[in-house]
Amino acid sequence: MTTVHLTPVPNSAVVAYRDDGPLSRAMGLLVAGQLPPLPPVLAGTFVTGMLLLIGVAGSDGLAVFAPAVTLLLAGPGSTHPHDGRFDWLVPPILRLVEYAFIAAVGFAHRLNPVLIFLLLGALAFHHYDLVYRLRQRVYPPPWLATLGLGWDGRMMVVSLTALSGWLTGGYVVLAVYLWALFGWESLTCWLAAPVSGAETADTGTQD
Repeated sequence: MTTVHLTPVPNSAVVAYRDDGPLSRAMGLLVAGQLPPLPPVLAGTFVTGMLLLIGVAGSDGLAVFAPAVTLLLAGPGSTHPHDGRFDWLVPPILRLVEYAFIAAVGFAHRLNPVLIFLLLGALAFHHYDLVYRLRQRVYPPPWLATLGLGWDGRMMVVSLTALSGWLTGGYVVLAVYLWALFGWESLTCWLAAPVSGAETADTGTQD
């Protein structure tokens, strides 16, 4: 029977909750963890919010640049240990930015709401699975963040499909791809994970 090789959870699990993709991780290597993560994320959130408001108002040519702004500001902080008092706020802020961007672009282009929620559902499933894994000390494999594109890569894909005029097809392909990837990986991981490990984690949580 196939078994899962568990990857140790880092000292600061907050970094894992970020769900960074290859682009964000590469930018983090440039500053070698020296940039505090929260201030740039707050700045990126403000600028992204303004771009989305302008885009929803009609100038969507500006809104599609929101991922690039967020990446440039938030990406370099990906290698920081996130050990500050309020650094735990970074992952939920990144979730808010990603979800809001996907929803705003979809509704601004009058996509079928089913497609929008289908894509958001795949992300919500993945992030819930990520939280539960870390609680059980079952850390996701490193390649999952790469193939899953990360918050940065997914926003970039949505932005590029909006610029190309193929937004409906882009949402469909991205949603199907992410559901298949996250669903398959999660199912195979939990089926193969040792039961004793989960039981130990539960016992330690209750004590």
